[in-house]
Amino acid sequence: MFDSALIPKGVKRCSFAKFFIWVLILHIPVLIGTVAAILCWGLALNQTYLNNNFPFGLWIAADLGIIALGGGAFFTGFLRYVINIKELKNIVNYAVVIGVICYAAAQGILAIDIGQPIRGWFIFWHANVHSMLTEVAFCIMAYFMVLCVEYLPLLLENRQIFKFSVPRSFAHHLHEAMPTIAAIGVFLSCFHQGSLGGVAGVLYGRPFAYREGFLVWPWTFFLFILSAMACGPCFTILITKITEFFAKKKLVKKSVVGILAKISGGLTTLYVLLKIIDTLGWFGLVKEAGAPVKSFYANQPYGWWVLVMEVIILGAIPALLLLNKKTRENEPILILACVLNCAGIVMNRWIMTVQALAIPVMPFDKFVSYHPNWVEWATTLLPLWVGAIVIMLSYRYLPIFPQERELNPY
Repeated sequence: MFDSALIPKGVKRCSFAKFFIWVLILHIPVLIGTVAAILCWGLALNQTYLNNNFPFGLWIAADLGIIALGGGAFFTGFLRYVINIKELKNIVNYAVVIGVICYAAAQGILAIDIGQPIRGWFIFWHANVHSMLTEVAFCIMAYFMVLCVEYLPLLLENRQIFKFSVPRSFAHHLHEAMPTIAAIGVFLSCFHQGSLGGVAGVLYGRPFAYREGFLVWPWTFFLFILSAMACGPCFTILITKITEFFAKKKLVKKSVVGILAKISGGLTTLYVLLKIIDTLGWFGLVKEAGAPVKSFYANQPYGWWVLVMEVIILGAIPALLLLNKKTRENEPILILACVLNCAGIVMNRWIMTVQALAIPVMPFDKFVSYHPNWVEWATTLLPLWVGAIVIMLSYRYLPIFPQERELNPY
């Protein structure tokens, strides 16, 4: 009875027993990931396959990928509250939930990666003002707090909490301030998305990643922002479709999803074009430096297939599928396009971190391969399982989908 009193009015949910069993099952991989994290904190990072050649490994690649995928929160909020696309009010709440999970996951992975999380506050108290990563740390933390503020009205609109006048009034005022909050979020998110790309672009000792640019910003700064804007909505669509599959009901109208997919298709197309131009410019840059381009793809598993996979299969193809109205409105093809788009951005982050470090830069250097071990995989996937639990709780007890009652009359 208590559980049913918390569920939003006019909607149906599975029995509490079934819900509890699913949550209990998800706690198994959560427990495995927690054990792996304790091993890293208790016995140091020698529990992983990270080394002096690869200080950036699966964790950092996943961290950058998660932050890019979480870009759906800031960009959907920008489209809804700043550009004022009213139809997106029906999915912006879920974009915020996904954003909170992604940014919490990114910070959780970093807490393991730094080895001594008890000293994590050093980056704020002893800030290196000459490092882009300092700006990234500040902006990620600040934007996570913005996301929490955006998530707070959903919590206050819980069926039982909303009965009280104080939280109801506070939620109302937060909704009125949401355009300003969303604008602040866009500002913070653009800077840390760009700076994560800028870190790779300024590594002049790593010719695979180094780029020229505009003033103090390398081209990778702008490509990272654009790629996050392009893939973020696709990730929101993908998680929405997964939620609909498990809920066995429609939660968002097709037209709303179509708006996000069309915008994502246009941005992905622009990103792929600029990525091709950037790659051709990089070819010229390394030739001027006296390094043959083929040398960067001479060591397996990083052959020429990596470039084809990232730019064509995981870039151009989903862009075309999302731009075309017929393929965009075909749900299986839409889901495929979203999967390819998100995979392409995650692959880009892997390339700009792990592959960039793998390529030898000195004549006496040797190519050293890197493969994450189970500890790295378990801790990297830990936020995925925790995020699934948060989504289950949010969907069950909070009014996330305004169109649910309309699409599923009981």
